[in-house]
Amino acid sequence: LFASSLSGCLLLLCGSSWGINASVPLVIWHGMGDSCCNPLSMGAMKKMVEEEVLGIYVLSLMIGKSVVQDTENSFFMDVNEQVSFVCDQLAQDPKLKGGYNAMGFSQGSQFLRAVVQRCPDPPMKNLISVGGQHQGVFGLPHCPGESSHICDWIRKMLNSGAYTDAIQKHLVQAQYWHDPLDDLYKKHSLFLADINQEWVVNETYKKNLMSLNKFVMVKFLQDTMVDPVDSEWFGFYKPGQAKELETLQESAIYTEDRLGLAEMDSAEMDSAGKLVFLATDGDHLQFTREWFNDNLLPYLR
Repeated sequence: LFASSLSGCLLLLCGSSWGINASVPLVIWHGMGDSCCNPLSMGAMKKMVEEEVLGIYVLSLMIGKSVVQDTENSFFMDVNEQVSFVCDQLAQDPKLKGGYNAMGFSQGSQFLRAVVQRCPDPPMKNLISVGGQHQGVFGLPHCPGESSHICDWIRKMLNSGAYTDAIQKHLVQAQYWHDPLDDLYKKHSLFLADINQEWVVNETYKKNLMSLNKFVMVKFLQDTMVDPVDSEWFGFYKPGQAKELETLQESAIYTEDRLGLAEMDSAEMDSAGKLVFLATDGDHLQFTREWFNDNLLPYLR
């Protein structure tokens, strides 16, 4: 969750509980510039889910040993190391051994997709992607703290050499930077190119993703932070240019079914209906508690 979007989460604190009983735990992964326990974002989200779903165990992931380190790691810790850290944490949590649902916010969404593809034990049941960028981004039009030095520095590094070893290994956003104009993405992206099967089809990744009951993707129609916003539904620019967009269903990742998404989406397969595309008319991560209850809470039962 972007720090500059935190005020929208305050809307989630109003409303009444449905009193739903559930036994499936929930794992939450925050976005860039946020932390596990910010009382205006993930802390509020955790509290709200606990109010709505009686007795639920909610684990809001902390990447590191402190809230400060967690926030810093959302910018500077190698994503593959973060995913390994989380996989170990989930495997060691006895409350998750029967399985869990997962909900990612912004970049936390694609990180959780890496978890399900790489780490099937304990099993993830439903994956809810809230404003995630599953085909990456090609721009940072409005990152948190627009006038801060860190945002200016990130933009400069991405523009000057997103696919150099030094930047790939030490800048989180470079690892899901997707330049449609340059084949360097497929050759040198350390994270996104791997989980999107750009190099080779890893049948284990495909099998594990297809094991989900539901893969829910939320798109924010007025999003000013994700470029292009279609990435929130697994769409992106057509290869070789950065103007014309294509949907997931038009892309090679779907037509070649490198991740099993076509089969998950097909009405002719037993796995039909596993992909859920939701949209809300708001800016990045801006939604009401009512919208959450109506659209996302059913997947947490």
